[in-house]
Amino acid sequence: MSILTFTSQSAFFTPILIVLLAFVIDALVGDPKSVYKIIPHPIVLIGNSISRLEMLFNKLDENHKRRFWKGVVVSVLVAGAAALIGYVIAALLNQHVSTMIVLAILASSLIAWRGLFDHVQEVAQGLEQSLGEGRIAVSHIVGRDPDTLDESGVSRAAIESLAENFSDGTVAPIFWFALLGLPGLCAYKAINTLDSMIGHRNDRFEYFGKFAARFDDIVNFLPARITGLLLALAACVLPTGNGRAAFRSMLEDGRKHRSINAGWPEAAMAGALDIALAGPRQYEGERVTDNWINANGQRIVGPNHIYEALQLYRIAGGLLMLTLVIVAGAIGCLI
Repeated sequence: MSILTFTSQSAFFTPILIVLLAFVIDALVGDPKSVYKIIPHPIVLIGNSISRLEMLFNKLDENHKRRFWKGVVVSVLVAGAAALIGYVIAALLNQHVSTMIVLAILASSLIAWRGLFDHVQEVAQGLEQSLGEGRIAVSHIVGRDPDTLDESGVSRAAIESLAENFSDGTVAPIFWFALLGLPGLCAYKAINTLDSMIGHRNDRFEYFGKFAARFDDIVNFLPARITGLLLALAACVLPTGNGRAAFRSMLEDGRKHRSINAGWPEAAMAGALDIALAGPRQYEGERVTDNWINANGQRIVGPNHIYEALQLYRIAGGLLMLTLVIVAGAIGCLI
């Protein structure tokens, strides 16, 4: 028997503590490009599988009902396979302290806290050089037409992406890992990737991807609201933030967004920084009319607002980490 008793080992190996370590690893290292030049990133593998299945099953000449049910089958198949792979990997790793780091490293590849920070920071740095550089940088993280964006449009797009993807890329993966372990994390990332690839309202995916889009809405429902809460609490700590306005904007405007989930973190971010987000924008040549979030906030937005948003993001990440520490400690005391 090691210096740790079996009971303390079991407590030490809780999913909460593993996901805390995974979060720390991602915050420190992110996604090392040198590693993923040698081996493909898990999301790339999931995306390639979805792409092949979509090409095989999504026949545009078939009726809508048939395409919808094929989309259901593909979505369930991909999410189920991802969960099964996660279960097998977790089962192969004996529940021992020495394997916790291995599992945490695997989990960290499916958390995108550091990567999102770096990408959004590049937008601010690009704008400081020129509008063109800012447009190039923001095109890597949003789907809207960059050439139609002025400096405020680029800045808003970056801040909206930061808020929304804090939920999709960090809070939701951590939530599902803490709740269901590695199988839950793998299934969540598969569902989220399905939505980003086929959950679009256009001729190709309107019916085939409808289930994937709704599936993603369901698994992000609670994490999105937790993210809004974290950002609003972070605004109470940030010297230039407005916590009261963040809570008010989240509660009043969170439901006004075209997405049932994205509005909550975006509204909290908008209120915290006293800026207006969302509003009309253009995707692939098509103008989308959307409500303004925190409509009375500033609409002239620049790199300085992006940097403030990144500070808020860092504090919210710290609050999430603190929450995991407290929960892990509580579980350890109970066990």
